[in-house]
Amino acid sequence: MNNSDIEYFRDLLKKMREDIQQKGENTIEDMTEDREIYADPADRASAESDRAFILRLRDRDRKLIQKIDQALDRIEEGSFGICDDCGEDISIARLKARPVTTLCIKCKSKQEQAEAMQGE
Repeated sequence: MNNSDIEYFRDLLKKMREDIQQKGENTIEDMTEDREIYADPADRASAESDRAFILRLRDRDRKLIQKIDQALDRIEEGSFGICDDCGEDISIARLKARPVTTLCIKCKSKQEQAEAMQGE
């Protein structure tokens, strides 16, 4: 992978992290401002359900930020784009689709097949 590719992914990962953090800040603002009193218990239940769903999404985002930070660390270490299992280069196309990935498509497919076999 050349230096321009590395810079592209560094910028992409930083932008992803900033976007996720902004969504989290917006969620906090929305939840602190959203102190409505609901006369109808069904409306309250619906609002609570929506709030719980949003919090689950933010938790997924929190986990993604950890993966983004790990990918940025791999860039600094010089191991970004190298498969953790086989040591081969991960394709640029795969990295563009999933920049936090640590496995090439072959190793990821093998992992998913093994998980499917265990589930049966």
